[in-house]
Amino acid sequence: MSETLAAESVPPPAPGAGDYLALDFVNSAIALPGGHFIDLLGTPEAVNRWLTERGLAPADAGVQEMCATQLRSLREHLRALFAARVAGLPALPAALSAVNDALSRAPTAALLYWDEKNGPYRAAPCPTNEILDRALATLAANSADLLTGPDAERLTGCGSTPCNRYLLRHGRRHWCSTRCGDRARAARAYARRTQPNAD
Repeated sequence: MSETLAAESVPPPAPGAGDYLALDFVNSAIALPGGHFIDLLGTPEAVNRWLTERGLAPADAGVQEMCATQLRSLREHLRALFAARVAGLPALPAALSAVNDALSRAPTAALLYWDEKNGPYRAAPCPTNEILDRALATLAANSADLLTGPDAERLTGCGSTPCNRYLLRHGRRHWCSTRCGDRARAARAYARRTQPNAD
């Protein structure tokens, strides 16, 4: 799929993605009609861009393939946890372990430093080699907040085939975008027209 077509095919953020970065993250792998697939984290450059746009990394972070692979792996584990939550099934132990590992990667407490002129102050350290760990920890924590908070009851998968995105349901809406809603309604109308009459 060409990059221009891919950019035009990316649906708008799903409902709830503005409130939960984790929802935006798990939805960065997008299944489209016709067997097409868009991975917004498909290359190290794309990962760097995605992280930068969300304030999780500086533009010059220089994400390498190993880091991109770790991020995509966490995404798949989170997708498994979201799917388990939506289906009311137990979580996969490997997915829970991956999220807990990501949560423990970055220190949560700001450390104490001492400045020659101004004296003591606290700040969270973030050398370049910790950028990915902080991003992983932030995304894992946000996912854990969603899965354990009051909005977890609203978490659902998009009801339009083949879409694989998640959203926070609002009312009766079960689609991540107008495009998916239109596609689902058109499929139902087509099914009604092509069903043999039961006369």
